[in-house]
Amino acid sequence: MKKIVVVGSLNMDCVVETPSMPKPGETITGKSVSQVPGGKGANQAYAIGKLGGDVQMIGAVGNDSCGMALKKSLESVGVKTDGLAILDGETTGQAFITVDGQGENSIIIIAGTNGLVTRELIDQNRRLIEESDIVIMQLEIPLEVVEYVKELAVSLGKLVIVDPAPAVEGIPDHFWKGIDFIKPNETELAILTGQERKNREELEEGARQMLAKGVKGVLVSLGGDGCLLVREEESRFFPANKVKAVDHCGRRLFYRRVRAGVKPGKKLRGGHRLRAEGVSYRSHQKRSPDFHSHKRRSGSGIREREEHYAETDH
Repeated sequence: MKKIVVVGSLNMDCVVETPSMPKPGETITGKSVSQVPGGKGANQAYAIGKLGGDVQMIGAVGNDSCGMALKKSLESVGVKTDGLAILDGETTGQAFITVDGQGENSIIIIAGTNGLVTRELIDQNRRLIEESDIVIMQLEIPLEVVEYVKELAVSLGKLVIVDPAPAVEGIPDHFWKGIDFIKPNETELAILTGQERKNREELEEGARQMLAKGVKGVLVSLGGDGCLLVREEESRFFPANKVKAVDHCGRRLFYRRVRAGVKPGKKLRGGHRLRAEGVSYRSHQKRSPDFHSHKRRSGSGIREREEHYAETDH
């Protein structure tokens, strides 16, 4: 079994469900509130552990209730936390999320201990990276630390995967050199390339801009439409299963249910189902009509668009 190390963020998500978003200065009554272990790094490690993978987590939490809950959550699915620093006197990263009745959300993130992940912490856990086969990262810890880990992992011949979120402008080109795969969504790809992409041809063009910077593969996630894989020798579209949107920060609903012990395939509130092959949701981001097919016909629906992509894969 391949050994995986996730280097990145851990947040405790405070999720408030409400019928509608409050206007400035308005007080409204919410439906429910819950705390959900999260953070892009922790979510990746948790999912790998839940699937039975051999995974280590390198990151930092505070010596507080949120930090201990995050550590316990990861360990409950077999994630090893030898590389998790527990920092006295510091606050664990948190995200405050409001979800309305239409599935839209607003999010405030407090970096907390995620902003205190340092090169020294990486050096202390170098052995974990040396013994791994795959290194996975995101951009919720300091960028210079992500680059430091990337350089180390590349020099050691590891497979390197980066989820470039949250995406920021001005990342130097040399940062991308040697990364095996990145997984931006459409918005993140637009930020990274400086141009909005509205159809497959434009998305592929943007992905190839990232290849030119040294990335070996780009997997563009397209919400409810699936994803587009672009490498030097190929471009392939993979359709997604369709589900009803309950929360456009869908991973939080997913992890809340998984952590509650709901098994894949079991019915969930609102008609959701967990499936081993993944969960997708419909994005509200507008795309041009030719994104899916130049020959869209009334009533043809998703199936025709999938067939169009399948026919044009190369």
